[in-house]
Amino acid sequence: MSQQGPILVVSTARRPPFAAALDAAKLFPVIETEWTDSARAVEQVQPAAVLAAPSATNEAELAELAARVAARQPYLPLVAVDPPAAIPDNVIPFFQSQDAQAQQGGIDRLVGRLRAALRIRSLHATVMRRLVPAAPMTLSQIDPARDATVLLVGRGGAYPALSVALGERIGVVGALSIEAAAKHLNARDIDGIVLGEGFSLRVIDAFLTVLTEDARFRNLPVVVTVGDLAPTYDLPNLEMISGDASNVVATALPLVRQHAFEAHLARTLKAIDADGLIDARTGLLTVEAFERDFASAVYQTQQRGGGLSVARFAFDPDHPRAQFDGARIISRLMRRMDFGAAQEDGSVVVVFTEADLKTAHTIARRLSSVMRHTSHGRRDTPSDPTVSVATLLPNDSAKSLRSRLQEDGRRVAS
Repeated sequence: MSQQGPILVVSTARRPPFAAALDAAKLFPVIETEWTDSARAVEQVQPAAVLAAPSATNEAELAELAARVAARQPYLPLVAVDPPAAIPDNVIPFFQSQDAQAQQGGIDRLVGRLRAALRIRSLHATVMRRLVPAAPMTLSQIDPARDATVLLVGRGGAYPALSVALGERIGVVGALSIEAAAKHLNARDIDGIVLGEGFSLRVIDAFLTVLTEDARFRNLPVVVTVGDLAPTYDLPNLEMISGDASNVVATALPLVRQHAFEAHLARTLKAIDADGLIDARTGLLTVEAFERDFASAVYQTQQRGGGLSVARFAFDPDHPRAQFDGARIISRLMRRMDFGAAQEDGSVVVVFTEADLKTAHTIARRLSSVMRHTSHGRRDTPSDPTVSVATLLPNDSAKSLRSRLQEDGRRVAS
């Protein structure tokens, strides 16, 4: 990864201690400025990232700096070291450990967090370069309540408060055990983990170690709310904080939003590689590409024989996010030979190639069982889709098969 500009360090003191970590990591040039000049410095220096050391007296300057940074493309990371309680949504918090033995680990974690953010900046630059026609794409377009999902792991008295506080701002998947959390991580897209109470230090340590050792999860935001562990794991977006649920949400949300933006960029790049045939938000086909491939699959199956089945997943219209989450789950878990698309009526239709009715029912049940464990918004209501399945008959066309699927869906719903 090539650094795309200098690192701008903003502080009241001329040389904050963490600036030495940037020199040691060869993240240079490092340019330092004071708060009064910080917003102007962003325009003049054209930095690749901004590191700030704010205090309670710098809230107005931090808000102005954050607004200036948010307007820039490609993505410009703004990391605040030991920030006050209230920070703007696009500011990534970083809390230094007070444990002297963990100081070096904290420095490594700060450098790791900065490098992870710079990779997102590089990805954004690549997407912007390849997107035709060019279109603005900013972090502000990512709405955590609509686009991101956090995995809440825990049990005990604090769990309901965390669930409600997170559910006010973001999609939540709950897990009462580490085993259930592992299943969710393997089954669906997660943008962050909040680990609450109910587990021993040994279990928490083992869980964090597993995350560290798996490249899929190493850059996930992880917020641990209990225990007395030093944050010395190779997890750049790990924070260990105490306090009420609002503090947890304030720390987790910017990190989770950044991860959701990275995931959106990755899907957009995949859509570009597929010549626009993939929907960047869901990872499934666009409706137009699906209709074309569906007609072709029906024709080919009728010509050469074999099986083909179709499933329709209909979601609760009172939970508009449910279709999006269901589509993402299907995109991640469906077989490589299958394809699907989110429909304008709020459903998701999936074609199972080389599948008879029994096989299609088995696959559809597996997909819908994962969806049931996802909640949306303020109410802890699971997404339990209505599923209808139809299989291709000898005299079917794409139109008649689709019509029968719709009829079966209406019967199932009634």
